[in-house]
Amino acid sequence: MKAVVVKKPFEVEIMEVEKPVITSGHEIIIKVISGGICGSDMGIFNGTNSLATYPRVIGHEFAGIVDEIGSDVTSVKVGDLVAVDPVNSCGECFACKSGHHNVCGTLEVTGVHRDGGFAEFVKTTESNAYVLNPENVDPLNACLVEPYSIGMEVNERGRITEGDKFLVMGSGPIGITAMQIAKARGASVMMTDILDARLDRATQMGADKVVNVMNENLQDAVNEFTNNEGMPVTVDAVCSVKSIEEAFQLAAPSGRVVTLGLLNKPSNIAQVDFTKKGLDVLGSRLNNYRFPQVIELFESNAVTPSKLRTHTFHFTQIKEAFELIKNHQDEVCKVVVTFE
Repeated sequence: MKAVVVKKPFEVEIMEVEKPVITSGHEIIIKVISGGICGSDMGIFNGTNSLATYPRVIGHEFAGIVDEIGSDVTSVKVGDLVAVDPVNSCGECFACKSGHHNVCGTLEVTGVHRDGGFAEFVKTTESNAYVLNPENVDPLNACLVEPYSIGMEVNERGRITEGDKFLVMGSGPIGITAMQIAKARGASVMMTDILDARLDRATQMGADKVVNVMNENLQDAVNEFTNNEGMPVTVDAVCSVKSIEEAFQLAAPSGRVVTLGLLNKPSNIAQVDFTKKGLDVLGSRLNNYRFPQVIELFESNAVTPSKLRTHTFHFTQIKEAFELIKNHQDEVCKVVVTFE
């Protein structure tokens, strides 16, 4: 079978690899239909993802049709449309046992630490596969359950409920998913970016207010949005050295700040910045069994993954897809590759 392989930084090829074989009772094999290209895939390609090893079949956002099942599988059947959770944990460490397997000490992410879903067939376990109704969900959008699960985790970590005011710094795909889920929960959402095209998309997809931080003062905008109280909930989806500092400054007393960044460079944050306000500062990584919640939103049309997907390529055009993402950030939100 064919797969998308990053052999080393800046070298991606369509290669012939062995088709997976079931070796235990709870494994399944999926015929892949679609996969979303994430920033971490680009990081593997660019050599900036420090967690990746090479060569690597990339892709952690993927979905397809169940092609074969192990002898002990009960939760899915051949022919089901499924989205695959890429989080693989040990189940035994403190994080796993305390209900946070997404930060397991020996965590492996499909498509980063082990070969991923950008292949014609993929093996996974039944526990990582979640069934969708193809009458309610376009199979090409099924792969987008995973990025929406990141937005769902952000909302869960930030404890977003009806009536909350919510700032999303950064209007890329994850910022958009966090915003749409917050809107589905009844929150009012402000979004920022430096690109008008991204802010226009955010508005079209439900944001209540958008701010181009190159042209407007964000503090003034937050004051107007919150009647000078500061932002009750802020998510930093920009993930720069400066953005986390700004998130602390914009937060309301007793507010919540959710961080997504994995940057290993320090920011200049004084203890007083969060102690004086009594802030809850919450890291949010991957997702923590959020697929069922997201699928419910997909099937009820409470979110619009079709608008998140701005471009579609056949997997054999992966180089062209990467070039588009690299050179046209103003046009791209989410690129999906198909395996049909």
